[in-house]
Amino acid sequence: MAFKKLACLALSFALIGASCVALYAKEKEKESANQLVDSGSFSVMKNGLRVATEKFSVQKNASGSTITAQLQAGAENDVSQSSELKISAAGDLVHYEWHNIAPTKADLVVTPNDQFLIERITVSAEGKRVEQPFLMPASTMILDNNSFVQREVLAWRYLASSCKQAAGRTMCPKEPAQFGVLIPQDRISMRVTLEPVGTEKIKVNGSERELLRLNLKDDSGEWALWLDDQNMFKLMRIVIAGDNTEVVRD
Repeated sequence: MAFKKLACLALSFALIGASCVALYAKEKEKESANQLVDSGSFSVMKNGLRVATEKFSVQKNASGSTITAQLQAGAENDVSQSSELKISAAGDLVHYEWHNIAPTKADLVVTPNDQFLIERITVSAEGKRVEQPFLMPASTMILDNNSFVQREVLAWRYLASSCKQAAGRTMCPKEPAQFGVLIPQDRISMRVTLEPVGTEKIKVNGSERELLRLNLKDDSGEWALWLDDQNMFKLMRIVIAGDNTEVVRD
């Protein structure tokens, strides 16, 4: 940036304005351009049968990241939900919204306010709005119901804060790491732990893969997460212990 500013000063007076504006615009365009980090869909299987599909996208730019998801469930896709999570470049919550589109309409929004997270819920049929504060910092992760891409983002946060790369392998401490999370649909907060297990060979969509396994534990049980450490740590598979539920990337 310093070199480009000096180059502008060296131009003739007639060209200074146009050239500097053009260079500045290009820099701003680079900063604001969204980079697609991950996208695709997860199939949710219950007792071997597909019961839901989550389509998702993770994009980032200089100011932060946006995680969007659309969930379709039911035999006729009669359950429809969407969500959008915005986090800053530092990982803090900027804005979260969730919409239940069918069969009934409901909306919620979570935003930070000083030392609180403020959740606002609207049930469209009643037109009633409820507001609930949580004494939690903006660094709190949103981990809502039926959002598997948010588990991927939580795993990325763990890997970035606790693990390192050595000789082409991911090295994580044996001790589990704790995170404070908010579950907006349930209107509750809790602490969850992520614990590294190591690499395992498992089958995903009929092909054997060697993937990094993490165990996610909360008050309701344990989830096994498998991520591809050779491809940007993309989440490939989830198994929810004792629930006969499996989530697989399509």
